[in-house]
Amino acid sequence: MRPRHVLSHVFAFALAAIFFQISSGHAAQNEPGYIPSVAHGQDLAKRWCASCHVVAPDQKSAVADVPPFATIARYPNFNADQLARFLLDPHPKMPDLPLTRTGADDIAAYIGSLKKK
Repeated sequence: MRPRHVLSHVFAFALAAIFFQISSGHAAQNEPGYIPSVAHGQDLAKRWCASCHVVAPDQKSAVADVPPFATIARYPNFNADQLARFLLDPHPKMPDLPLTRTGADDIAAYIGSLKKK
């Protein structure tokens, strides 16, 4: 490749990376002051967790014999930070989910939001 072509490819990659970061609407992993997104957590839960867990009030059933997210939220010792860490290093019965720390925080925040419902 010519130097000009290389530079244009680097520029295009940089723009794509910036666009992806802006369009995701989420802070970088472990960014200080990050406020978990309940809405993003709900989206992730519906995508990755709904096949085993009942993740939303309008979901009627799931395949596995595991607690619904609303039940988890009402556990007396529920702690969103501990749950997020657990999701990043799940036990053998759970699949290895492609979660970032912010994704785990978002799912934990969503589950915590179900405590009130």
